[in-house]
Amino acid sequence: MAWELSEEHEQLRGVVADFAAREVAPRAAEFDAAGALPVELIHAMGDLGLFGITFPESVGGGGGDFTSLCVAIEELGRVDQSVGIALSAGVGLGANPIYSFGNAEQQERWLPDLVSGRALGAFGLTEPDGGSDAGATRTKARRDGDEWVIDGAKAFITNSGTPITSIVTATARDEDGRISAYIIPSGTPGFEVSPPLNKLGWHASDTHDLTFDGVRVPVGNLLGEPGNGFRAFLQILDDGRIALSALSLGMA
Repeated sequence: MAWELSEEHEQLRGVVADFAAREVAPRAAEFDAAGALPVELIHAMGDLGLFGITFPESVGGGGGDFTSLCVAIEELGRVDQSVGIALSAGVGLGANPIYSFGNAEQQERWLPDLVSGRALGAFGLTEPDGGSDAGATRTKARRDGDEWVIDGAKAFITNSGTPITSIVTATARDEDGRISAYIIPSGTPGFEVSPPLNKLGWHASDTHDLTFDGVRVPVGNLLGEPGNGFRAFLQILDDGRIALSALSLGMA
């Protein structure tokens, strides 16, 4: 079966390749040495429409397809893997959970900034003692009146501590033993972000451990149906694996 990128895909490739050559490649060593991406670069990528590629115009997106996102990630990954993963995680792990499983109120509150690149979201699944076992969730959530109280920790969470990180969607096990997902805004009391992790490579990618100590969020911050958090997050990761393949292709 033969398959080729469309003319629109190739036009997008040219736009992103030009942006990467002008705005990213000359500063890649600077980003690596600083161990962080400047906020203005994320905003510039947002102005280019990259964070909204796959989302419909009704939520502020560009109405493009997933292949378009992969083309953009590949071109950014050619010159800086940290920039490429910032886009991949910002779309797939930051905005997509809200778009795919959020209700109308949650989407209206959080999506406009996430799909425009004005803000970043993070995806709290991995835990210190869980490794790659996404079902080994020890973080707890209990209902207390009109709030959820969340206690636990997450590890290696991308885009979770930038100056423009607005939310982390995190899994936690409720009092019935079900794994659900919760929207935790940055700056919520008890939500602590560790110093940036010192990695081998991807130095400018924002990566932190997170701690939740009596974090209180409104009942309305439950993302999706109760008990559907684990299944939903695995669905989110399906797209992420393809996007990471595009990032790897860019590096190759």
